[in-house]
Amino acid sequence: MATSRTYGSRKDIRKARVRKRLARSLVRPRLSIFRSNKHLYAQIIDDRNQKTLVCASTLSKEVKGKIKKTTTMDAAKEVGQLIGKKALEKDISKVCFDRNCYLYHGRVKALADAARAQGLQF
Repeated sequence: MATSRTYGSRKDIRKARVRKRLARSLVRPRLSIFRSNKHLYAQIIDDRNQKTLVCASTLSKEVKGKIKKTTTMDAAKEVGQLIGKKALEKDISKVCFDRNCYLYHGRVKALADAARAQGLQF
């Protein structure tokens, strides 16, 4: 039995729809988060030029030395602080927050709050 969807799962369709909406706001770059079972990644993307401006993760040297486990809230806070510092160094103060279909709690919320504390505006 063939389905009418060509994009994949419902989750993929939702991600594409949200990304399209966020990409319309060409004034601000997009802060995108990816969460795996072991690590947390954050990057600020310029959708106009299709370039990554700033990136940080639990694999970064600055974060790796400060944390013991990469799956904790403390690790997410460190990544949020690092992405906030790097963004302000590149004169990026306003971003659109793309949580990538993850619920806004736990590690995602900790990263967002730490980035806000560094001066990023969502």
